[in-house]
Amino acid sequence: MSIDLPFAQYICEACGYVYDEALGDPDGGLPPGTRLADIPEDWACPLCGVSKHDFVPYVAPDLGQLRAQARSAAQPRRRAASAAGVVIVGAGRAGWQMAEALRARDAKIPISLVSACAGDVYDKPLLSVAVARGLSVTQLVKESGAQAARRLGVTLMAHTHAVRVCEATHQLRTTRGPLPYRHLILAHGAQAGLPPALPESLCWRVNHLSAYQKLRQAIDGSSHELVIVGAGLIGSELANDLALGGHRITLLDTQTTPLSRWQAEQAGQKVLQAWRDLPIQFVGGVEVASVEKVGARIRVTTRCHRVFEADQLIAATGLRTPSRLAQSAGLNWCDGIAVEARTLRTNRPGIYALGDCITVDGQASRYIEPIVRQARTIASQICGDEPEPYQVRPMVVRVKTTSMPLTLH
Repeated sequence: MSIDLPFAQYICEACGYVYDEALGDPDGGLPPGTRLADIPEDWACPLCGVSKHDFVPYVAPDLGQLRAQARSAAQPRRRAASAAGVVIVGAGRAGWQMAEALRARDAKIPISLVSACAGDVYDKPLLSVAVARGLSVTQLVKESGAQAARRLGVTLMAHTHAVRVCEATHQLRTTRGPLPYRHLILAHGAQAGLPPALPESLCWRVNHLSAYQKLRQAIDGSSHELVIVGAGLIGSELANDLALGGHRITLLDTQTTPLSRWQAEQAGQKVLQAWRDLPIQFVGGVEVASVEKVGARIRVTTRCHRVFEADQLIAATGLRTPSRLAQSAGLNWCDGIAVEARTLRTNRPGIYALGDCITVDGQASRYIEPIVRQARTIASQICGDEPEPYQVRPMVVRVKTTSMPLTLH
């Protein structure tokens, strides 16, 4: 007689994604009820692209225990509120992962987290699949910033901008006054860049939750015509998701195929084949010359004099690291904050950086998987634990075009 074991959950050690055997991963070809042991070897984590071998059994945390831990961590924080501790700039995945790694090693160290937004915890990769999955913006939030701060015993300075680093006095100047630090960790990410021909006032740039929320407010409820400039990873995923949501997409790029970074793997030809039955028009080999508002519509003109009109314009034209804080602190710069490869230290004592804002040996790696390892590396140094040197690894990228999911290298 066979015994049907209950379905289990497993968590990705790289990014924190929880795989539920009961739910499966339909977008990745795994129907509900697929056991972890039965997952094909070529399956990849939907968020960060690692294999099933990076998943370990997961048990949901006990809420009562979490509250007790929060109270325990908060007590030393209140006693040492004026002491200079660790200041983290940025409340994206890198910032919160850094706070988690520090708190796991030291329940008493004062941690302040400065965020230009509310600091809500969410998985950014879901922004490019939410429409097709029928997820509202509120459903994307895993935990509010205030809740995460209470759980970790962290002082969250939400809706606060970091203005400059006063390295000589070990202070971070913010729009809410100066903040002393013993260790400063820059985790403020990168911003969506705009070519000169794309005016900021007429473009959506979907690089964080609040911008995505405004875009959804503008397009939810009816079908729209959208022009997306940039057919890289983000542009292609957004085009696929919005088309599945009933919108009509024109996707423009200077290259002749989408996903041109992966030409050797013929990724562009594969997604074009998958898009045959979707309302996506790809136009390659064009460069935007001008954008103007004509009545309620947006008119995009290319240098070869082709004209496209739409209700909304989305720019997916790459990321750039803001340099203001790095320059104010005198940090080495190489297309991002240059950090030591094994320690993630900057050239200034007590200042570290991780995530999208850094480069290692001149190379950026703006993916989910390295962040957990980067946070552990920095935390081990600050807390005086056994060092955990950071190692750059070859990346596996999961392209979340649900019409044809791709795993690329």
